[in-house]
Amino acid sequence: MKPPPPPFGVPSPCINVCRMDPATGWCVGCRRTIDEIASWARMNDAERRAVWRQLEMRPPASAAKEHL
Repeated sequence: MKPPPPPFGVPSPCINVCRMDPATGWCVGCRRTIDEIASWARMNDAERRAVWRQLEMRPPASAAKEHL
């Protein structure tokens, strides 16, 4: 049996502002897609870091509407 993962690791980007923006398909709080949010608990640290890299390339919620 595998030991449980350590209590630390890649933190969630969630800031408890959970509302999907229909224009972008991103959460207005953390800018993740619904698929990224739903999969987060099952992702390993490498997959979570990949999501964080994607988030760094997405404009802030306030600027996202200007790019559409």
